[in-house]
Amino acid sequence: MKMTTALIKSLTILTKPIREAQLSDGHGTQTALVSALQRNLSELQKHISGDEELAEARQLLEEVRRDITWVCSDTDDLTWSFVQECLLLLLCLARHLNRLLEAFHQNPTAPNPATPEAAPPLSPDVLSVAQQKTLGTVLQFVVTLGLCPYLAPGVGVALGLRSAFGAAVEGAVRHDVAPAGEQRLLITTNVLLEVSALSSLATPVFTRHLGDIMAALCQLAYRPKRPEGDGTNSNKGLTVEERKSCKEALHNLLRKVYQPIVIKELLVLQGGPKQASSGSRGGGKALTQAPAWLRRLCGQLLSDRLMQPQGVQAVVRAILEGTRGGDSDWRKCDAVAKILAACPQQSLSAESYYSQVCPQVLELLHFKDKLTAQQFQRVATRAALIMVQERPEFAQRFLLFPLLSPLHHSAEGTGDDLSQDGVQEWELTRCIEDIYKICVVGSSPSEVLLKALADVISTLFSLFCFTKQNVSHLRTSCQEILIWFLSHSEHSVALSQLKHLCGLLGEVSGVRHGFQFSPGSEGGARLTVREPISDEDDALYEKVSGEQWRVQCLVQLLGEMKDSDLPGEFFLLLLQDLTAVAAEQEEVEQEVDTSSMTLLELEQHLLGRVSGHGQRLALLQVLAIMCDGLPYTQLLRKPTQVLGFIVSMLQRACVSLERGTDSPVESQTLSMGMGLVATLLSGAAELTADDYSSMGELLPHLEQISQQHPEPVIQELASDLRATIATHGAYRPKTVPKTATQHTSAQSPAQPAGHSSNSLPARTQSSRVPSRQQDRSQPISHPKHTTDSGATPKVNDIQTTGVIPKYGNSEPSSSKAFTECLLEACDPDVPTRAVALRILTRSVSDGDKEALQNKDKLLTLFLENLEHEDSFVYLSAIQGLAVLADTFPEQILERLLGEYQTGATVGSPKRERSLETRLKVGEVLMRASRAMGDLAPHYGRPLIGVFLSGTRDEDSSVRASGLSNLGELCQRLNFSLGSMAQELSTCLTALIKTDKEAEVRRAAVHVIALVIRGLSDKTTQRSPAMSNHHYQQTPSFPRP
Repeated sequence: MKMTTALIKSLTILTKPIREAQLSDGHGTQTALVSALQRNLSELQKHISGDEELAEARQLLEEVRRDITWVCSDTDDLTWSFVQECLLLLLCLARHLNRLLEAFHQNPTAPNPATPEAAPPLSPDVLSVAQQKTLGTVLQFVVTLGLCPYLAPGVGVALGLRSAFGAAVEGAVRHDVAPAGEQRLLITTNVLLEVSALSSLATPVFTRHLGDIMAALCQLAYRPKRPEGDGTNSNKGLTVEERKSCKEALHNLLRKVYQPIVIKELLVLQGGPKQASSGSRGGGKALTQAPAWLRRLCGQLLSDRLMQPQGVQAVVRAILEGTRGGDSDWRKCDAVAKILAACPQQSLSAESYYSQVCPQVLELLHFKDKLTAQQFQRVATRAALIMVQERPEFAQRFLLFPLLSPLHHSAEGTGDDLSQDGVQEWELTRCIEDIYKICVVGSSPSEVLLKALADVISTLFSLFCFTKQNVSHLRTSCQEILIWFLSHSEHSVALSQLKHLCGLLGEVSGVRHGFQFSPGSEGGARLTVREPISDEDDALYEKVSGEQWRVQCLVQLLGEMKDSDLPGEFFLLLLQDLTAVAAEQEEVEQEVDTSSMTLLELEQHLLGRVSGHGQRLALLQVLAIMCDGLPYTQLLRKPTQVLGFIVSMLQRACVSLERGTDSPVESQTLSMGMGLVATLLSGAAELTADDYSSMGELLPHLEQISQQHPEPVIQELASDLRATIATHGAYRPKTVPKTATQHTSAQSPAQPAGHSSNSLPARTQSSRVPSRQQDRSQPISHPKHTTDSGATPKVNDIQTTGVIPKYGNSEPSSSKAFTECLLEACDPDVPTRAVALRILTRSVSDGDKEALQNKDKLLTLFLENLEHEDSFVYLSAIQGLAVLADTFPEQILERLLGEYQTGATVGSPKRERSLETRLKVGEVLMRASRAMGDLAPHYGRPLIGVFLSGTRDEDSSVRASGLSNLGELCQRLNFSLGSMAQELSTCLTALIKTDKEAEVRRAAVHVIALVIRGLSDKTTQRSPAMSNHHYQQTPSFPRP
């Protein structure tokens, strides 16, 4: 260690500060520098030659002098003499420390067993803080005096631009004396590289002077040779071997140093943009531009760094390290993205470049550190989008296909060459997250990106449907990606994709045959092999339920697009398809002649018809789910969409006229369409010239209706509407505002009897508009009347604020006779009969005198309509009976109890009523009990007896229904059962113990639970015998 101390002390003497030189104020900085260097050199010679303790150091110094050949003792340049002494002492220090380190490794010191907690021995090449400070000063002098002055203009940062001291150094160095500048630069660089071979000395060398050393090596190895005529001693170039060794040293240095630091220094060496001319304004000294050969070299080296493994990450870190996410940092991210997306000129081929860079760009999306992830994600997203826009052919192969490969692997029809292995959870999760970052976060749609996403949209939608059935963190990302795709695609493409996703263009599952998505262990999803289903019925049920679930998910997805016109346009497209399908079906049925077909042709024809029916049913299903799941404000959010809706309805009516059919559905479709047009033309909203021009689409259809419809009233209305539109409102017959008034006052008739504020619809033979709603609160489930619900799905709920009021059925005029409603209640037409029943019910509820006087006729009429098979009719009859029972409880309840108990009917007292009708009468009794209020204890006790007798019926459905009604009735009576408590208890216990049907036993248990829950802690007080009996019988109750 004495040798180390002696060498460091010599270096300290050599670099003694200039301020100790006593100079007059007349001398400048350059003179002071030369005087200080001269004085320090003299003191060093005295110190080394005079001190006997430095004999070993002198011996090592002489040994180093003999080994090297570059020492020039007769130079006239004082600065170079100073640099030579510094280099010699650095070489001595490096060789001495290297010998100590070798000896330390050859003879390691054995640990002291007495002190196992002692620290391991310190390596001999470790320098103290003061020694490191001295070493740093020496290195700074070496680089400042022996390296930077000999760099060519534009290579590195000039000394004069670093500090005022640097300018003084430039003036002190003499370039006209030996050795030549290139040789001095080579000597200094080689010594610094040799010193840095020792790890303890490499740190101060590279942390402070890496850029200068790289600049020197670039100049020595790649600077073009000088002209042959310039042959002075001071300007001789390097030999081929020296240039080759410098190239090797440069590449070794670039390979072993931390790559982001290397890239930073290369960017500095490459320089910025071209500088303005010297005569430009500002007066400041402009930076010297890097020479062309250096710019090309740095570009090549940067490209090499970029195309190495993890090279993209190194470039990004080099530029963004130390930033904090401000606006300027985001601009840096965009700049880096442009660099990555542009193929460098030095690259061998664009294909080779993008094949290596694109996978690294995708890897930038997978960092977890918050700040790093944000910056890297920004760079990766922008780079990917720029590549897709500017180099789509390479982006498709090397970026988008790897990005979407898990979805491609999951998709159906991808070929038999794929393995039967599924897709792991982490692959799907990473795929969805990357797509979300590039598409949704990047938000820069392009044709190539949308097309690539369209190829896997079915699989992505299948994954979305799966996440809707389970708890998954992928649900939101899948939803946002699908919405982004549909929102940015062309409308024709988006509409086609929507039809494809809901199965209207053919069956599609989106997943390979024999595979399915399954829940992952971390909340994601994975593709696994599907277990085969042997039962055909189960397979069919799973297929049908899966198709319905896909449609429901699609409608929910459209529901999230609240600010988009796409849901409304899709709805109108489906209505147009519905009209076209109806016309095609008629043509096929009329034109096809099966008499001349062979068996094979006939089979194909029948299969085609079955497929066509399936497509029509699918279309109706999509329409029904859309009308049920989306509000009208989203389906018809623009006037043009409202107009399109009207056009579709009139088109359907015209198709019906051409076929010569006039069903109730077509009649109500025509009525709605013309009512909407009349409302628009009646001044509900101020129409402009453009609005009238848009309504010109209605003119051909109105003309056809005015000529072909069998009803003169409809013909006249269509002609008047056509004239009003054609004249832009200048001519407006009285029929138009009258029709609009009737249409505007319409309300749905399917309201409870107690809501007297809602108006009831009027009925005419030429305009029949029944409600398509059904009271879903009914506990009874019966077959529904089959109609073409897709023609007018929930149209009675459609309303456009300020333009189209709510419509459905018109309110009856005051002149309409009560007897006319009675006649219509017997009409074979289902909508006519149902609406008439609703009108009669409303008349009773409103206290109409004529209706109350004819209560017996109404009772008979309602009872007869209970047996109708259509839910629209029998639900109206149930509502009417309930209102009658509320108005005349004693007379009506007595009759209803007889109907339920004895089964007698109006026409045939001894004929047994059907099972469904008895259940409907039970529903009437329950609705009546709900409306009794405080009178329930008075009128409810006879009901208990009737329902108890129903528990002995032969049919299990009647027994279960009676028990269900009994439980609700007990709640209405506030569980004040009195003397009937024991009878009720015995009956329930017997049913639980003896009834063979599990449905009945469950109903009995449910009644007991209701009673106990209703009485709460008063159970034992009000009915101790009942509670004790149930407690004793509990162990013997069979499982329901």
